[in-house]
Amino acid sequence: EVQLVESGGGLVHSGGSLRLSCAASGFSFGSSDMSWVRQAPGEGPEWISGIRSCGGVTMYDGSVKGRFAISRDDANNILYLQMTGLKPDETGVYWCVKGWGTCGSRGQGTQVTVSS
Repeated sequence: EVQLVESGGGLVHSGGSLRLSCAASGFSFGSSDMSWVRQAPGEGPEWISGIRSCGGVTMYDGSVKGRFAISRDDANNILYLQMTGLKPDETGVYWCVKGWGTCGSRGQGTQVTVSS
């Protein structure tokens, strides 16, 4: 059974930073592409970043490129998202997702709130 447990969310001021973590189990993490997805209140899920399983190639949505950094620790089955320069409209629930895109298995999410 795929299990993904996100952590690291919280309340930060605009311009602040957070580091999200996602502990993965129940599947071959090192062989899986992984993504981070967020959902703002009243909006649909939005893919913001992904990292490939082979070679660790990373990609970002244009809205976060240069401010967010996705990484992975395959030895410990952990996915990370370092977020800097956070903006109030980036408030929402953040999930790690198995696979590329918004539709794979996900955890319970972690809430990120950015105050202005």
